[in-house]
Amino acid sequence: MGTRGFVLLWSAQLVSIVGSALTGFVLGVWTYERSGSATQFALIMLSGAIPALLITPFAGALADRWHRRRLLVAADCVALASVGALALLIDADQLQTWHVYVVTALTAMCGTLQQVTFSAMIPLLVPKQHLSRANGLSQVVFSAQIAAPVVAGTLLALTGLRGVVLIDLVTFAASLLVVALVPLPHAAVRTAAPEPGGPSIWRQVPAGWAELRRRPGLTGLLGVLAGFYFCFGIAGTLVRPLVLSFASPAGLGFQVFAGGCGLFAGSLVMGVWGGPKKRMRGIAAFMAFGGIALAVHSLAPSLALVIAIGPFFLFTLPVITGTAQTVLQSKVDPANLGKVMATSRAVSQAASPVAYLVAGPLADGVFEPLMRPGGALAGSAGHLIGTGPGRGMALMFLLAGLLLVVLGCLAARPSLRRVEDLPDLLEEPEPVAVAAGREEKGK
Repeated sequence: MGTRGFVLLWSAQLVSIVGSALTGFVLGVWTYERSGSATQFALIMLSGAIPALLITPFAGALADRWHRRRLLVAADCVALASVGALALLIDADQLQTWHVYVVTALTAMCGTLQQVTFSAMIPLLVPKQHLSRANGLSQVVFSAQIAAPVVAGTLLALTGLRGVVLIDLVTFAASLLVVALVPLPHAAVRTAAPEPGGPSIWRQVPAGWAELRRRPGLTGLLGVLAGFYFCFGIAGTLVRPLVLSFASPAGLGFQVFAGGCGLFAGSLVMGVWGGPKKRMRGIAAFMAFGGIALAVHSLAPSLALVIAIGPFFLFTLPVITGTAQTVLQSKVDPANLGKVMATSRAVSQAASPVAYLVAGPLADGVFEPLMRPGGALAGSAGHLIGTGPGRGMALMFLLAGLLLVVLGCLAARPSLRRVEDLPDLLEEPEPVAVAAGREEKGK
């Protein structure tokens, strides 16, 4: 499937993001070991999440306005310089915690710019019949980010912080080389030049939402996706404390590995299969199936149960997100692809932190007390899922799973299924040999 340009760019993205994930993990370990502060550790995540969320709408506008190859190269250069500065600070034994926050913010913004730009380029790099496969493969990047800490722990023991950062530098340099040299279709990299006196970048930011509103059903799809990411965020936040309420840390390690395998398998299956032909019905079915799998987590405090069912839930993630991304890419004006993909990304990035913020307080302050022996729900829900430590979190898994089933039913409604009747606005990518020549003339 696909074209050489897509495969090479995808490989560069994968290598670069894995390198960044390795560095992010070891920087977190370094910060916690140096300070002993969970707050400072959490601030690393925050220093990456907030700048990434803030730059996302602008990343979409830039991807539709500027030369995309140069945008990718610029992002790689800034990230390379940031990590290079980090390496120099480590070598001089001058690294401070605030340096970590700054580098994390810069690399997170560069990564967001790259991913939004690349998602806008995918439909212009591969034939339309292979678009779902390409989007499925793009989900492998997310799987690799989850698996990276396992590798990072080993590398940290073998090479130390300096060695891992040097590996990250090599991955950025390799990505930069590929992005700069790979032949790409003209349409994928050259956007329409802004008209003199035309709207500024600031005024173009809302255009992604406006484009979605012009296509009946697409805003509804985005709403369903927001609900999905919220439920996924609840599960991602609580799965570790849930498992630790009845299993050892070693058992948690097995559970995380099994879940990662399910996520990776879903990405590979999407890359080979290409997803359901009836895309909205496929999204609805996999969302409902994922909801059932999520709810089953709650039925018993059993490590065997969560290890067995977790991969099935995580398998659905790349299928749902890859299929939804294909719908968005094929049903909107190619001139607004960057802004639309940025809007979709902003929704997912906003829904997940909301889940992160509310999951813990709800579990500790509301659901765990309700499910204690003698608690308000011990005589009702307690008969189904049990009472005691962790059972309040189990109830939250049950409710989140039921919400996913409801969202699946909403996705199957005729008003959303009609999204597939919208005309496809993509054109077939032009031959790379012709495209490369056109790009050279356009420089």
